[in-house]
Amino acid sequence: MSEIAERLLAGEQRALSRLITLLERGDPAAAEAMKAVDRNTGGAYTVGITGPPGAGKSTIADQLTQLVRSTGSTVGIIAVDPTSPFSGGAILGDRIRMQRHYLDSGVYIRSVATRGQSGGLPRIVKSMVRALDAAGTDLILVETVGVGQTELGIISVADTVLVAMNPESGDAIQTLKAGVMEIADIFLVNKADREGAHQMAGAITGMLHMAAASPGWSPPVMLTTAQTGQGIEDLWGKIQDHREYQTTSGDLEARRGRQRSAEFLEAVEEVLAQRLRNRVENDPDFIATLEQVAAKAT
Repeated sequence: MSEIAERLLAGEQRALSRLITLLERGDPAAAEAMKAVDRNTGGAYTVGITGPPGAGKSTIADQLTQLVRSTGSTVGIIAVDPTSPFSGGAILGDRIRMQRHYLDSGVYIRSVATRGQSGGLPRIVKSMVRALDAAGTDLILVETVGVGQTELGIISVADTVLVAMNPESGDAIQTLKAGVMEIADIFLVNKADREGAHQMAGAITGMLHMAAASPGWSPPVMLTTAQTGQGIEDLWGKIQDHREYQTTSGDLEARRGRQRSAEFLEAVEEVLAQRLRNRVENDPDFIATLEQVAAKAT
């Protein structure tokens, strides 16, 4: 076992940060370390927080972190930020998020850029979640960038998906039609102290009743005011209920199995695409054709 893997399993945060940096660089040492620690994963619970910009996702993550830390459990936060068109890095970064937790050794915060990947969630987030899991983190929060109605990638990494909206989100029906209905385990109308919050919750509830009934978990619609902490305890209780349901029904194991299978296929596709790209780009005939296309000669 590599040194970084041993240090990670011992819960050393510097080793965790180092491993995530290696993952971002695509360093082969990261793959070796992840392989070594993989058998030690599965103890953490991952909650994804998604929804349109301005829904208060960061504030919800902050309040959940404070509540969970009060119980003595550890928290890891992965904040997905927009990609800079110049540097390729995260524009917002983790330095301005959840500042009151930075001195807490039981909280680990890391931001990651979307890097233009579809679904609003870069593939590296899945490896980051497993690294946090192996390090002994109890709860992992993944906050998405909030790209709107196409942001469905969170289902590939989270055990419980929270879809947050606010009274000013616009057409709730339009949002739900875009696929959010299928990925949400809990709907959250934030900023419930504002006018229109109950109407928004009612619209979502109506859509749920109109949807085809399915056995098992029925997504609840909750009201919170994350800025003041109102409703956060009830939200955490509902997350616990969903975890208990999935554990007893076997859905959690099945869900994680599907996620791992999908991640493996994505990794294979990425390697094959890179090999094909390298081969094509070094092919003299292809280069000649590309030059002709650029010169409008073909």
